[in-house]
Amino acid sequence: MLMPSIFGETLLDDFFGFPTLEGRKATSNTNGLMQTDIKEKANEYCVTMNLPGFKKEDIKGEIKDGYLVITASTNTENEDKDEDGKYIRRERYSGTCSRSFYVGEDVKEDDIKAKFEDGTLKVVIPKKEEKHEVEQAKYIAIEG
Repeated sequence: MLMPSIFGETLLDDFFGFPTLEGRKATSNTNGLMQTDIKEKANEYCVTMNLPGFKKEDIKGEIKDGYLVITASTNTENEDKDEDGKYIRRERYSGTCSRSFYVGEDVKEDDIKAKFEDGTLKVVIPKKEEKHEVEQAKYIAIEG
């Protein structure tokens, strides 16, 4: 007989990430969401993010105070019971998740290219050339 459990698959699952301590629902498991790889190339950064179960329309990207912010949201039926029966375990994620990465104040939305395909978001961020300030010579006034 299947019974709901206060523990995960093993006794120590989510021991340090107990749902009520993080303010999320006890039935959601967000440990694997938005896994990200960042690769540095000569002229750009490539960000690859896993977003399985999301649609392109569910994903938003924006630049905010020098940070690239990627937000994804999805909703499933939130009822515990339907005409076919009652859920005793729900592991599929429903809600909003977000990641942010500092890209610099001079990067604009138009500079960034993004593509979503087969549950994977790929974002290309161009590197901006560092502006080296020319040191101004400062002289000490000599009296006399």
